[in-house]
Amino acid sequence: MNEKILVTGGTGTLGRVVAERLLGHDREVRVLSRRPAPGGTPYAWRTGDLRTGAGIAEATAGVDTIVHCASTVSRGGDVEATRRLLEAAPRAHLVYISIVGIDRIPFFYYNAKLATERLIERSGVPWTILRATQFHDLVAGLTAAQRRLPVTFTLKGRFQPIDVRDVADRLVELALGAPAGRVPDIGGPEVRDARDLARAYLAATRHSRPVVTLPVPGKPDGPFVPEPTSRRSTPWAGSPLSSTWKNISAN
Repeated sequence: MNEKILVTGGTGTLGRVVAERLLGHDREVRVLSRRPAPGGTPYAWRTGDLRTGAGIAEATAGVDTIVHCASTVSRGGDVEATRRLLEAAPRAHLVYISIVGIDRIPFFYYNAKLATERLIERSGVPWTILRATQFHDLVAGLTAAQRRLPVTFTLKGRFQPIDVRDVADRLVELALGAPAGRVPDIGGPEVRDARDLARAYLAATRHSRPVVTLPVPGKPDGPFVPEPTSRRSTPWAGSPLSSTWKNISAN
């Protein structure tokens, strides 16, 4: 076991699964988290904070690859956190998870993700960037969070939600490979209207209330799905998981 892989955001929704998947590949798997290591962790735990830089030099020392899953909604936070990683480990292969549609929707969070991509591309470090569509968990969570409201609000447009495990498997594949630059986007097996997704979730959870769509700024036609004309648009439909929205909302 010589190669060392660091997963930032290793206790989050995606990073946790990435770290678990990496354990079976004969690598030293490091997890960077602001939290102290839990008892019995199988990882080489590193406590640090990308927001301040505390512990980052120690966490990145000697690593060959970094899977950067950590993210923040604070303005400029993603860019500065990534800058700290690049400065601390200029020779490590950086695998960055981004979001489909960040160049088509003027949300400040999406703007930050796009700025982070540009920073990585110009950094001179070996890099790979994967854009994914929204996770099933996010779409379901946004609907569930409105359970006490008389109506359910959703964004107007089409979505191609994906199982977080599929994204994790793809990131592991990329982390174990050579730097590849911008790789094909990844999306789930179904493209569905946002209102349809919300109604399906409400039906599966035995709720009945009106669904109201809200306009999305930017490119109006399917900003949340990979562009079909792009050479980088490759849905992850071949995965044995490839969970559909019906599978997810029924659980």
